[in-house]
Amino acid sequence: ELENQLTAKSKTLDELQQSLALNGSAEQTPEAQSLRIAELCEMKDSIVNQVAQLKASMESILEQWRAYDEIYAEVSLMTTRYLYCIDQCKPSEEEASLEALKKQVKTLQ
Repeated sequence: ELENQLTAKSKTLDELQQSLALNGSAEQTPEAQSLRIAELCEMKDSIVNQVAQLKASMESILEQWRAYDEIYAEVSLMTTRYLYCIDQCKPSEEEASLEALKKQVKTLQ
């Protein structure tokens, strides 16, 4: 999307350059116009470089988010498994009663 916007801005800049070159300006000399055009080209190049840096930075950030999502999914699955195991390992009320425990002790002896 940024590249498309940059392309559109570049086309607009090129059109402005052609318009200035063809029409000229009553207020500016050709030398001043040439300097302004050069300045606009430098600004365009700066924007192109900034977009490239931003794109590289965003790719790095997206890669980190992908890694986070994968790790989060693993941790979520393990948590669900542990909660299930804990729930299954809880003794029932019947097994936890004092009489039941006494009976188990006698059986073990």
